Amino acid sequence: MKTTSDRIPSSTSKEDKPIVLVETAFLASTASLIWFINYYFPLGPLLRVFFPVPIALLYLRWGNRAAWMGAAVSGLLLSVLMGPTRSILFVIPFGLMGVMLGGVWKRGGNWLTSIGLGSILGSIGFFFRFWLLSLLLGQDLWIYLTTQVTEFVEWVFIKLGLLAQPSLPLIQALALVMVLVNNIVYLFVVHLVALLLLDRIGNPIPRPPKWVRVLLDYE
Repeated sequence: MKTTSDRIPSSTSKEDKPIVLVETAFLASTASLIWFINYYFPLGPLLRVFFPVPIALLYLRWGNRAAWMGAAVSGLLLSVLMGPTRSILFVIPFGLMGVMLGGVWKRGGNWLTSIGLGSILGSIGFFFRFWLLSLLLGQDLWIYLTTQVTEFVEWVFIKLGLLAQPSLPLIQALALVMVLVNNIVYLFVVHLVALLLLDRIGNPIPRPPKWVRVLLDYE
């Protein structure tokens, strides 16, 4: 049985180099445009699920070097269009996530591996974004997040008739879990989008678990 890596050439010939450059520029511009449109005209999660896909597609088609180049070009383009801060917020985590997903998919890794690694990277990116914005705003946004989680937990405790006061370690642990779960759901949806989209353009990703195929009636 052929894996995704069997269908992708490991190296490019001299004749392919112009195509690689053109596709790298095109897909890097596509990734930047999706981020740009979503920033100024937010459509909820509709465009967010496409953030890492163009860079991952670059990896599937042309390998590691093209994917890293695409992520770098996207960052540079967004830096010109939107400034370095917003550019960094795209590259970390979505540019890196695209490279990582492309690498796992090209090697035929299963969904559990790619979603797990992507969720960890996405969580790191979330906290990096919190740290960077806190630094720029001069405020600790983590305190704001823990306050929101505290209010939610207290509401749950009241509904359950519990008189206990949630402790700070519990609140922070729940905040971490919520961030991780959010990223797991996000990566799962990204995989579904990539499965349906990339199959149709001839760059399929590894097959999903059986229960997903049954649910989607997809072979």
